[in-house]
Amino acid sequence: MRYEDMTDEQLIEELRAGEKEIVDYLMEKYKNLVRKEANAMYLLGGETDDLIQEGMIGLFKAVRDYDTQQKASFYSFAKLCITRQLYSAITASRRKKHSPLNTYVSLYETGEDQNPLIDTMEAGQSSNPEELLINQEYASLLESRLEEALSPLENRVLYLHLLGTDYKTIASLLDRSPKTIDNALQRIKSKTEKIIKSES
Repeated sequence: MRYEDMTDEQLIEELRAGEKEIVDYLMEKYKNLVRKEANAMYLLGGETDDLIQEGMIGLFKAVRDYDTQQKASFYSFAKLCITRQLYSAITASRRKKHSPLNTYVSLYETGEDQNPLIDTMEAGQSSNPEELLINQEYASLLESRLEEALSPLENRVLYLHLLGTDYKTIASLLDRSPKTIDNALQRIKSKTEKIIKSES
């Protein structure tokens, strides 16, 4: 059966069964919905393209998280996720608070040895209040430095990477080539290492 002949709910079930190509199909199918929702809002200090990218992230989350057992249709769920992502982006923009490093991820691992950023954040689980505060302040400083060092594209790539998105899907979401995304990830890693060295 062709994708066009299947309901969204059937497509999601096939996706869960392992047919990964359905992600691209659904992202393309609902791209106009994202544009419609994005055009209805504005991002303070940003561009419509920024909102469209945020909306595509919301759509991706919908594809990833939709439960076929729930009563709401995929369309309704996707619209909700898109709108929620857009509102979050606008709120964050107004607060001028973009901190993509909310948690540590494998991006900062180099082989078997872990990067000091991970060690620091993991150490934040210490029961010693004074040590915990110092580690949190250090992690916050690193996040702030990295945010300033990254370009808008790199910040978006990092955000999607933190969601666990593979680079090919990131390329599709941001309408860039996989090579561009791969290069951005390498730059992010390089900048992170430089910042950590400068702080150590």
